[in-house]
Amino acid sequence: MTDTQGYQRFFAELKRRRVFRVMAVYGAVAFVILQIADILVPTMALPESLTRGIALLLLLGFPVAIVLAWALEMTPEGVKRTAEAAPGELTEIISAPASKRWPAGVAALVGMTALLAGAWYVGRQSAPASGADAVVGVSAASIAVLPFVNMSPDKDQEYFSDGISEELLNLLAKIPELQVAARTSSFSYKNQDVKLADVARELNVAHVLEGSVRKSGNEVRITAQLIKADDGFHMWSETWDRTLDDIFAIQDEIAADVVAQLKVSLLGAAPTVEATDPEAYALFLQARQLGRQFTAEGYERSNSLYEQALEIEPEYAAAWTGLAFNYAVQADVGLRPLDEGYRLAREAANRAVAIDPDYAQAYAVLGRIASNHDNDLAAAAKHVGRALELDPTNPGILGSAAGLASSLGRLDEAIALSEYVVAHDQVNAGAHGRLGRGYGDAGRLHESIASYRTALSLSPGRSIAHYAIGVSLLLQGEPEEALQAMQQESSEVWRMIGLPMAYHALGQAAESDAALAELIDKNEQGAAYNIAYVLAYRGETDRTFEWLDKAVEYNDPGLTGIPTDPLFANIHDDPRWLPFLESIGRSPEQLAAIEFEVRLPQ
Repeated sequence: MTDTQGYQRFFAELKRRRVFRVMAVYGAVAFVILQIADILVPTMALPESLTRGIALLLLLGFPVAIVLAWALEMTPEGVKRTAEAAPGELTEIISAPASKRWPAGVAALVGMTALLAGAWYVGRQSAPASGADAVVGVSAASIAVLPFVNMSPDKDQEYFSDGISEELLNLLAKIPELQVAARTSSFSYKNQDVKLADVARELNVAHVLEGSVRKSGNEVRITAQLIKADDGFHMWSETWDRTLDDIFAIQDEIAADVVAQLKVSLLGAAPTVEATDPEAYALFLQARQLGRQFTAEGYERSNSLYEQALEIEPEYAAAWTGLAFNYAVQADVGLRPLDEGYRLAREAANRAVAIDPDYAQAYAVLGRIASNHDNDLAAAAKHVGRALELDPTNPGILGSAAGLASSLGRLDEAIALSEYVVAHDQVNAGAHGRLGRGYGDAGRLHESIASYRTALSLSPGRSIAHYAIGVSLLLQGEPEEALQAMQQESSEVWRMIGLPMAYHALGQAAESDAALAELIDKNEQGAAYNIAYVLAYRGETDRTFEWLDKAVEYNDPGLTGIPTDPLFANIHDDPRWLPFLESIGRSPEQLAAIEFEVRLPQ
């Protein structure tokens, strides 16, 4: 018997045993099941993995069905093993006209194709997009919220469109099952003409939410659209024409629609915006934007608007927290007396916690107060730990945790936290600067310089960065390059702090003495801690301890970083060093006893 005849008899046997028919029916039924599952699973808020599981089971069941069809047959007496072919039966099938032989095989092929097509479709729907402009290797449940465009007749209303965008971002970020790009990164594309595919790739997300806001008096129009980043497909778009009284309901609706479109299966109830008085809300958004100008005038105007909002809505926890943060920063940078600023900050933050015990940002501010002003790192650890419990992925709170870990001498934890923030908020200049500080304290000087240079590339006018690069260059033994960096520092006070050290490293004693004298004359109280480490770097041990005592007297917040500050290395062997650390609660044993454990978000 030839090979051709053998194949003919085999396929004839497949037809006789009805294997082709089973293949056709199985494929068609499986295709229908997959289509039904693809519709019902998201509708009923079932896990998306259920659809993939059904597809896998159907694929695994296909060869089983073929084997059973070959081995068994249905008879009036029930299921039995398939009987051997009668003499001449296969020859009759083989010799039959093509019109009778081929339909069964074609039907089987169609059924198998239907099964594979259904399985491919399910995989395509649940897998990240691919292609030339696709976002590869990202979660399908990931999104960036770009700043909504201000379409208001009054261009000064931009604070409102930005604020709505940020509030939407914060609302979506509360959904653990959804990955949301950080605000700093998303807002870096404001007023830029960029392709959404490029934005998504740079922020590592699969979808982008964008829109516009038009506000006129009490009337507001908000348009929002959800876009699939790889192909620019508009998955959903909606426009609301409402009054300001409905602004919170609109945000809830947008968040709910995003969750539905991305087929996110929530483990708990969807988060909602906490409604407040619309007028107070608008004042809050404007105050927050002004505070981010980081100028003396900006803080004053911001405080005034927060106070106006609180006159309208006294139980507004977010406004109290914003006011507390402003007061603390004003105290730190010398815009308000230290004790007064921190007293006001504490009162405002405590008021926020009393109103809303679950408001994470208020605890972060209390942690800052405890660490920078109260010299109570144990209390700071409790406050920051509570903030992380309530909002574990918030970049600002994670940054506070990194700062506290550094103050506790736990540099590995501090660096890990900062690296996480940078990875999830790539264009946050402050986060890169904080990471640079961690690397510098750990002696990883090349990495420190690289991080600070990244911060400068993102924010060219950023203060302290050139100074910090100069310090790392000094510690690397490159005094000439360090001097150049110090001279480029935009902040006058940090430039004055850096120059005495750079001149000293170059052996220019007269220039170093003159620069130090100017620093002391102009910034004795505000920079007592910095003067102390300048003296330590110059090897003047006795004067160093005199100025450390002054730093304690002036309650200088810089003392929080003393356990890991490399500029005090020259006096670590002095017998007065450890007793001094112990006197301010920062000896190695005291720091090790403070409970503070942070787990990076998954």
